[in-house]
Amino acid sequence: MTRSTLYPSPQTAPLAPPSVWEGYGYGFLGVLVFSLTLPMTRLAVTELAPLLVGLGRALVAAVPAIALLWLTRSRRPNRQEWPGVILAALGIVVGWPLASTLAMQSVSSSHGAVFNGLLPLSTAAFAALRSGERPSASFWGWAVVGAALVTTFALRQGHGTLSTGDLWLLVAVVLGGMGYAEGARAARTLGGWRTICWALAISAPVVLAPVGWMAAQAQWPGATVVSACAYLAFGSMFLGFFAWYRGLAVGGIARVGQVQLLQPFLTVVAAALFFGESVEPSTFLFAAAVIAVIAGGRRAIVRTKK
Repeated sequence: MTRSTLYPSPQTAPLAPPSVWEGYGYGFLGVLVFSLTLPMTRLAVTELAPLLVGLGRALVAAVPAIALLWLTRSRRPNRQEWPGVILAALGIVVGWPLASTLAMQSVSSSHGAVFNGLLPLSTAAFAALRSGERPSASFWGWAVVGAALVTTFALRQGHGTLSTGDLWLLVAVVLGGMGYAEGARAARTLGGWRTICWALAISAPVVLAPVGWMAAQAQWPGATVVSACAYLAFGSMFLGFFAWYRGLAVGGIARVGQVQLLQPFLTVVAAALFFGESVEPSTFLFAAAVIAVIAGGRRAIVRTKK
């Protein structure tokens, strides 16, 4: 009889598969990049028209995207992947940037950021509808708690009122959730970087004419606004999605999407550091609660349809 038989090792909880932890790592990296999107957008619309900012970032980001596809001789999406790429383009290349930019005309970036906390719930819903994922009742419970937390935070920031900007943010949440879920669905086989590159490439011909016309009417902005637009194009619209789609594809759309619950609080802190917006102590209490929700959601079962 061996020693292991006489003295069996204590049972331990099974660890998450490496792909899940890889997904969380890439997902968090993407969220870090996205956390500056609203503050940079808020800065850009001080000198440029919202439509120009919302659509222009996609056109500028399409330049390196098309170049990368050409230099790597990347394959085209197949018949199963094209719907995801097209809906990703509608959601996160055109829809979310445009709606969120319109919102930044009337709300602060810290106020608008909390609505992004609803994105994980929106993403999970589209994943359940279109990507074959079947989150458990426990997962939905954690997701709803997280959404309730960030909604409460938003109402506290707005002193219990909602504005037109809030409505645009809700539209952005729906379109963003669709774009995230559909892009991640295509990224499972196409790859994260190819997915966002093809989404940008097919959007370029659509936005070229309106962006060109608006740019011709606009005055050249200051260096600060140019820097903000550069970040929106190359960071938020391009490189951030390399990590984000990779994380969603390998770790699960619904599960890894919960990491984005941290984005509102990262954005609020960034707005305070770079733009002088005040941060209430309650923000950090909400952040701790959201981290607990992410931990609970991570342990919830998310089944995949066979």
